[in-house]
Amino acid sequence: MPRPFHGIYPILYAFFGADGRLDEAAMRRQVRLCLAGGAHGLAVLGLATEVNKLSPAEKRDVVRWSAEEIAGRVPLAVTVAEATAEDAARFVLDAEALGASWCILQPPPVRGLPEAEYVAWYGQVAEMVARRSAIPLGIQNAAAYIGVGLSSAGVVALAQRHPNVTLVKAEDSAVDVQRLVEAAGGRLTVFNGRAGLELPDCLRAGCAGMIPAPECADVQARIYDLMKAGDVEAAEAEYRRILPLIAFAMQGVAMFLCYGKRVTAWRMGLGEVVERAPALAPTPFGLECARRYAQALGPYPGA
Repeated sequence: MPRPFHGIYPILYAFFGADGRLDEAAMRRQVRLCLAGGAHGLAVLGLATEVNKLSPAEKRDVVRWSAEEIAGRVPLAVTVAEATAEDAARFVLDAEALGASWCILQPPPVRGLPEAEYVAWYGQVAEMVARRSAIPLGIQNAAAYIGVGLSSAGVVALAQRHPNVTLVKAEDSAVDVQRLVEAAGGRLTVFNGRAGLELPDCLRAGCAGMIPAPECADVQARIYDLMKAGDVEAAEAEYRRILPLIAFAMQGVAMFLCYGKRVTAWRMGLGEVVERAPALAPTPFGLECARRYAQALGPYPGA
């Protein structure tokens, strides 16, 4: 079946100004440069966007600014991280009105429940959205990062019960993602995250694409295009070029927020990074490593 959503969807970092507020100009420039770098879509409000630090108004600002800069050229995926099913459904509808093409549901902020209860929660959101909208929904299946994940059987059961649940953003190895793709049997469009780690193998495993942060998403978009064109040797060579940066940044969420964001800022000409607490403080050695990776990649296309 044709998949309307595919490719590399960089998920935006949150850039803040000296006044502590979101830096609208930096956020909009980030969108423009991701597009110039060949992104097939964009994503916002996930872990990279530090969604837990944003107010409800700021979340909607990020969606609106992104949609305005995209201007319909590529799809926009919006992560929804709300405490109740009612609030999650409301945010999905707000995001769609602001320009979202599809939404990615995070689980409720309660850990340790039986899997059936998480399936039911996602299903409740899906049902409430379906009464008013046909926007496609996905779930973020990221047990390693947010403490909750469904089994492949749980994901498939959710999709079988709710036709508007058509996507998954996984955070797993290529081997585990391939199991999910196989279990879904074509019912779900599967993206993977993990900063684009194992990108060529994830595509071989059946992923529609990846949702990494932007630091090297221009190269990852080129890798995707090369793989789809059948030039696997060139794609693998490009992947080897960025693998050290991915390994450096993917030592945990705090690491990629600290150093990946700075690599992105340097490559995009966004100035020095201002953090909103709590945040990991960079070390001189860490900055030296990050700067070396940024310089090796050079400026973003269009920067």
